[in-house]
Amino acid sequence: MKRRFDFSSILLIAGLTAGLMQVWPTQAAPPAKTPAPKTPAPEAVARSSFTMPANPKEGRDPFFPTSNRPYESVQASQPHVGDITSLVLKGVSGPPDRRLAIINNHTFAIGDSQDIVTPQGRIHVRCVEIRDDSVVIESGGMNRELKYNNNQ
Repeated sequence: MKRRFDFSSILLIAGLTAGLMQVWPTQAAPPAKTPAPKTPAPEAVARSSFTMPANPKEGRDPFFPTSNRPYESVQASQPHVGDITSLVLKGVSGPPDRRLAIINNHTFAIGDSQDIVTPQGRIHVRCVEIRDDSVVIESGGMNRELKYNNNQ
């Protein structure tokens, strides 16, 4: 059976051979008897920094140039710690030593914390204790017990 080579494979082999000929010396270089020159001390490398623009004149987002998101205050993005009356315990599951609670369609284990979006805004909630028919949560430094309502 004859092997057939196409033109691209021949060029590839020729290119690899030429590259090896440049890298692989044909004669051993004589050892250098002169001391190597001293290299200068490395210069300090400038580090880049970024400051968040306070208004559109200071800078803008290149991907969303008309967005006002970069200029909104950091305080506006903090979770709301106010009204937690809209939180509802939807269910409790799991064995007694590994309980899980579902609050507004978010799953919590003991010690878990996450933000829940409610009609009043975003609320940061931490699960303190899970009982058989209730859950103790912490929000804004206050503890509250959410009871499970079977008539939902």
